[in-house]
Amino acid sequence: MIIALDDVQRSYALAGGTAHRALRGVTLRVEAGEQVAVLGKSGSGKSTLLNLVAGLDRADGGRVQVAGTDLGSLSEDAMARWRGRQVGVVFQFFQLLPTLTVAENLQIAMDLVGQVPRAERPRRALALLDRVDVADQASKLPAMLSGGQQQRVAIARALANDPPLLLADEPTGNLDTETAAAVTELFSSLAREGKTLLLVTHDDTLARASQRVIRLRDGEIVSDERVTTAAAA
Repeated sequence: MIIALDDVQRSYALAGGTAHRALRGVTLRVEAGEQVAVLGKSGSGKSTLLNLVAGLDRADGGRVQVAGTDLGSLSEDAMARWRGRQVGVVFQFFQLLPTLTVAENLQIAMDLVGQVPRAERPRRALALLDRVDVADQASKLPAMLSGGQQQRVAIARALANDPPLLLADEPTGNLDTETAAAVTELFSSLAREGKTLLLVTHDDTLARASQRVIRLRDGEIVSDERVTTAAAA
């Protein structure tokens, strides 16, 4: 079990002293190697759920256990070290460093964690860029790439330290249909290779390509369904 959430709650203070309950007692299990899509309207709690699993936010109540670690027990420094080794995150707006080349964006991710030997980092960066079909863009700055190419680089960066878990927040939200389909297939190939994927999305195609679809409404899981082979085809 790579993700285990038990009765997880998270609220945020709003203007005027009121509180928004983003998650209301969420319990969830994800097995290693699963590709799971999380759907729901804006404000349903999708991104909050992803941030808690990534260790980018902390729950107010309940337990968040990811990759064998109770995240509530970690200090901020320990959380950062844990995240670097266990989780890769892909953001909707790429968040590549604009003054570094594509290859350097991957290498700095390895530098920060220190898991990959220094001498191997340039070679690994190129191998990952080749894996996502943008090795020919390695020496360019991110602004010189298309949105689809930047998203592929962001996925490669998320894989830089070989984490077992890949999280993505609306990874196809800014892509055209053809490019989104290519990214969807890339995610599916990573799942076939043994990565665990938790994907927040509004994209029905990406959801159908997953093994499970979880739907959130008002901070609660309202359905958790396995995708049939026919639906995924």
